[in-house]
Amino acid sequence: MSASPSRAREPAGPNSVFAARIAALDWPPIAAGLDADGHALLPSLLSPRECRGLTALYESGELFRKRVVMSRHGYGRGEYRYFAYPLPRPVEALRTLLYPPLAEIANRWNETLRIDTRFPAAHAQYLERCHRAGQTRPTPLVLRYGEGDYNRLHQDLYGEHVFPFQATVLLSDPARDFEGGEFVLTEQRPRMQSRVEVVPLAQGDAVVFPVHHRPVRGARGFHRANFRHGVSRLRAGSRHTLGIIFHDAR
Repeated sequence: MSASPSRAREPAGPNSVFAARIAALDWPPIAAGLDADGHALLPSLLSPRECRGLTALYESGELFRKRVVMSRHGYGRGEYRYFAYPLPRPVEALRTLLYPPLAEIANRWNETLRIDTRFPAAHAQYLERCHRAGQTRPTPLVLRYGEGDYNRLHQDLYGEHVFPFQATVLLSDPARDFEGGEFVLTEQRPRMQSRVEVVPLAQGDAVVFPVHHRPVRGARGFHRANFRHGVSRLRAGSRHTLGIIFHDAR
């Protein structure tokens, strides 16, 4: 079993810039948006400079553990790379600092759905749980799309332990770098047709959404509404995104 990221490299200290930025987010409306719509926007989570820096990392092969060409697997068109441990510090900071407020919402959702699983307050503790179950491979990734590329609707599950939320950060500037390539969510409720949501993002914005399902009130109480996400076809240009998944993979 591989070491946890905290053992692989002890951080010098909390990332005060990201900590202040995430603490300043208006979390009650974020939670309300997740409850009501199944997604929430985190505006300006990264600066344009930070976005450009993360985009540039894509060509640094030593930072990544795996490259996936989507067309080879029927996933769509385009490609993505999973980071290796130790994660780049901005990625590690975002994953660590976004987890606690999302864990509070996740625990409330599981209680609502009568799911016994509860999530610890700290992300390092949750990763220990994943690693004990053999889920030791890091899952944050950068995705790259060119003209004509797209990502089919899917879910990022990866193993027995699944944290209910993930985040996608748009690294490219839609006003300058690409056309098309909208982030798309679908929600499927029992005995109903799917609801489609297109989430507009500016450079540096993040969207938080369910990995698998969310609680929805019905006539007989709460039930699970299934979610999938994807990216529509790029009409022109190049688009990069950062995916932050909180559980590790087998």
